[in-house]
Amino acid sequence: MKQPRATPKTPAATSGDPGPTPTPAPEGTPLAAVHAHLDTHLPGAARAWLDQALAEATAHPDAHGPVAVWELRLAEAGRRCGDEYADAARVLILHAAGADPAALTRVYRQGTAAERRAVLHALPHLVPGPDAVALIEDALRTHDTRLVAAAVGPYAARHLDPHGWRHAVLKCLFTGVPVDSVADLERRARADAELARMLGDYAAERTAAGRPVPGDLHRVLALTGAAPAPDGADGPDTPHGKES
Repeated sequence: MKQPRATPKTPAATSGDPGPTPTPAPEGTPLAAVHAHLDTHLPGAARAWLDQALAEATAHPDAHGPVAVWELRLAEAGRRCGDEYADAARVLILHAAGADPAALTRVYRQGTAAERRAVLHALPHLVPGPDAVALIEDALRTHDTRLVAAAVGPYAARHLDPHGWRHAVLKCLFTGVPVDSVADLERRARADAELARMLGDYAAERTAAGRPVPGDLHRVLALTGAAPAPDGADGPDTPHGKES
């Protein structure tokens, strides 16, 4: 499976300036390697906490009343491991608990933005079919660029239908999320005439309004094999969450 890794440190999202979008994990990184990376970089107390959290999730995933102990550990991860490693720690805890789609949905609906992001990163490891597509669709309706970037990873590449996937690519362009975040972009964009039409319409609208065309739009359009979009690209245009 295609795997996430620890993401760069990012501040909490705000409506005005959501901060940098985490770099998606290299595909093919096994979770064992993620764990080894944390073992190497976390200080001793954080390593001990993570080991205990993983052992608790593995041994007693549903213990301690209405809220599983591993869910409590998800909430602690930022404080215990630091923002730089919290995403990876949460993914490991979700995997150790064997969280099913119902549990992942509960965590996503009730959790913080950081916990939602971890759920999205964990989907390729825990949900083999399209059962969690609704979570991807929900994240793509937000203006949190970090959630959008997490939503267009390997799970979306496998399970979003063509209509939903095209709109996910447009969402990245609207919000300034680099299309490098879109997993399997080249394969899914290849010879997609409808995506090319949507990109051309968006480029034409921006050009008519005197606004620059995002450089990433031309890149995706080239992948479709379509003719170049109207002139006017000034390089990437990052409106930070404001759609045209």
